[in-house]
Amino acid sequence: MNLQFRSSCLCCVCLSLCLLTNSVGFSADDKPLIKTTHVYKTVGDVKVEADVYRPEGAEARPVVVWIHGGALIVGSRSQVHKQILELCTRERFVFVSLDYRLAPEVKLPEIAADVQDAFRWLHEQGPKLFGADTRRIVVTGGSAGGFLTMLSGAIVTPKPTALVAYWGYGDIDGEWTRSKSTHHGVPVPRDEALAGVGKKVLTNTDDPAEGKARGGYYRHLRQTGGWSLGVTGIEAEKEPGKLDRFCPVKQITRDYPPILMIHGTKDTDVPYFCSTDMARELTKHGVKHELLTLEGAEHGLRDGDPKKVAEANARALEFIKEQLAK
Repeated sequence: MNLQFRSSCLCCVCLSLCLLTNSVGFSADDKPLIKTTHVYKTVGDVKVEADVYRPEGAEARPVVVWIHGGALIVGSRSQVHKQILELCTRERFVFVSLDYRLAPEVKLPEIAADVQDAFRWLHEQGPKLFGADTRRIVVTGGSAGGFLTMLSGAIVTPKPTALVAYWGYGDIDGEWTRSKSTHHGVPVPRDEALAGVGKKVLTNTDDPAEGKARGGYYRHLRQTGGWSLGVTGIEAEKEPGKLDRFCPVKQITRDYPPILMIHGTKDTDVPYFCSTDMARELTKHGVKHELLTLEGAEHGLRDGDPKKVAEANARALEFIKEQLAK
């Protein structure tokens, strides 16, 4: 299914909640969810955490997992999708927002392992800790979070019920990941870029100074064509196929979860064809999917026609409800 909308733009490192500020709000009858923080994994002295928002009571409830964006370099579990959190509040779903270790101090194989371990923890501990009905899980995220959402459909066992990816990408070894970009601001010198990273392993950038420094590192990578290597540690051109297992578009089978994707045709951060390539492969394998295409939209849907953006967001929320009702 391909729906046509309109919208506009946003940079990957500050995208996390841009689309998502058209809050639909709560009704007077909606009781706030209870927030708790859990360590789902420890690596050395690094604790990787998840925030869980759950309704009161012991009843088992469906789960929505949010994976934040930020080029795999910046971002935080605190940057939650407000409309999805509101949906979970109204429908009394459990909402889980994940941190993961960030590049470049760790690379994509370790990040993917964090995602797998988060879901392993969710299945093993979620039912007794916070009433998670792990038979019904929708995974969703934006940009790099959209990528990890798509990847979860290939590497997580058991597979999620469904996925929702906002301007995500199904590959991380395409030419666009290694091309020099002219769309990422004033050039950032190499020394300045490297000064902002490498000191310690981070699981979030809640510290604004760290977020700003790492944002500069990301822009430098995109400006010099080094982003894929910087976050994966693998030179895809020299080692063909080595990144295939981390490219959802190359891992689709007929049992891949149903997915809804939202993407703008003028996205200069994550090209629109990343979603159309996914749609083509999903069609080939007979996987249920929807691609909501916003004509003329940039990354993050900023400056878009508010009505059309709202329609796309509303359909994503409805899709989540449909999938969790099964």
